[in-house]
Amino acid sequence: MTETANTPSPSPKSPTNLFGLDREALRACFAAMGEKPFRADQVMQWIYRRGLDDFDGMTNIAKDLRERMKQHFEIRHPELVTEQTSKDGTRKWVLRLDGGNAVETVYIPETDRGTLCISSQVGCAMDCSFCSTGKQGLNRNMTTAEIIAQVWFAARALGGDFQNERVISNIVFMGMGEPLANYQPVVTAIRILLDDFGFGLSKRRVTVSTSGLVPFIERLKEDVDVALAVSLHAPNDGLRNELVPINRKYPIAELMEVCRRYTDGKNHKAHIVYEYVMLDGVNDSPAHAKELARLLGDMPAKVNLIPFNPFPQAGYQRSSSERIAAFADILRSRRIVCTTRKTRGDDIDAACGQLVGKVASKQKQRLSDVRVRTEPAA
Repeated sequence: MTETANTPSPSPKSPTNLFGLDREALRACFAAMGEKPFRADQVMQWIYRRGLDDFDGMTNIAKDLRERMKQHFEIRHPELVTEQTSKDGTRKWVLRLDGGNAVETVYIPETDRGTLCISSQVGCAMDCSFCSTGKQGLNRNMTTAEIIAQVWFAARALGGDFQNERVISNIVFMGMGEPLANYQPVVTAIRILLDDFGFGLSKRRVTVSTSGLVPFIERLKEDVDVALAVSLHAPNDGLRNELVPINRKYPIAELMEVCRRYTDGKNHKAHIVYEYVMLDGVNDSPAHAKELARLLGDMPAKVNLIPFNPFPQAGYQRSSSERIAAFADILRSRRIVCTTRKTRGDDIDAACGQLVGKVASKQKQRLSDVRVRTEPAA
């Protein structure tokens, strides 16, 4: 699929995938074609509100313009490789991308919401020691079109009415990859998710999860200001250096400071979710819980305890339910809001930390052997 961080020039030789264009970019394309910018609004409504991927069905657009659009644009979604449904109702799709790669997308149904967990990279370079995706390394970033196409594909697969019945109420960037290491395509995708002519989601229903790329957390608030989840997993630098290696570049003190700034000026309900995987005998002691409570202090925070989901050669075990409950009780006694995530989809390897997809190995990269660009462009 074609990368679309900047406005492309329409060309019949290389059709632009409309999933990659936010409204501003699409309006610019129509203007370059000599058309009124509002045509972009109409097209987006057909794609995202009615689930259409056929230009001929866009009946409020003149036929001659539809023919011209076919020369310049395409509406291309990924190919389904496999689909699995868990005994708890969780659904996982493996979707084929260009270059021999495939990523995984997971839908988690609940009584009051439907959450779609989407990928932003093919593999991941962050090399977190407890994550199956990280063990593969990184092959490449996903384009905006590939990111958005996951959402469109899932909405159609779930059989919902795009316009009236929203089966997907929440989007979480918690699939394969580190979203903030693929910053601009992710931000453009978020703009489409939030746009009233796109998927029309509210900011609080779109969550970006990060292992702690400090410069981009700073930028995110200014660019799209959606909900933020931070993969913390340890209350001190020594342990977090082992579990989340990016901590060696951006230690906890820097991370906490930027997180504090992220919530500054927001309403009193605004908070950051701190993800904390529970690893037996590693980070789950009462002393760790007390240290975590001191670290968060009076910050607007919610801690999400995640029972570890095993995968081959993981080297870790899941903390016992009693140990997790004791950890949570210590946090609550210190007025830290705390929940324990219910494990979903682990029977189909769709739970947190288990997504693997298919990563072509010839360009596979890890944090230890590649310089990952983690600074904003000038």
